Amino acid sequence: MSRISFMSAPFLLGFDNFEERVDRLAKSAESYPPYNIERVVPEDGDETYLITIAVAGFAADDLDITHEDNQIVVRGQKQGEPQRDYLHRGIAMRQFQRAFLLADSMIVDGAELADGMLHILVRRPAPENLSRKIAIKTA
Repeated sequence: MSRISFMSAPFLLGFDNFEERVDRLAKSAESYPPYNIERVVPEDGDETYLITIAVAGFAADDLDITHEDNQIVVRGQKQGEPQRDYLHRGIAMRQFQRAFLLADSMIVDGAELADGMLHILVRRPAPENLSRKIAIKTA
């Protein structure tokens, strides 16, 4: 049985790969590590998002952030962790990969690690209103 997609509607031109991106994002819906996403509207008009990921126990060298294929991928893996004999281990420091899907116009402005929190700043420039007249040719 084939799957019917709302993205195949004839008035949604150019959204062919959008459904693929949503499927990819749904598959990466893991709960570790926890994160927040805040929207901040600064005075310059560009909409800004702050992604904050709780990465307690990870150093900057243990983390990798890439911006690829309209998504931010954050990977964490402890480097050279010595073997320990835990009586109770409530702080998870396992390796992880977390992906955030971005719109085409989004710009990643940078990242900062402070107090066990990784902050990634993403900006959406104010859109330009493009309007133009389309000439009609006659035969």
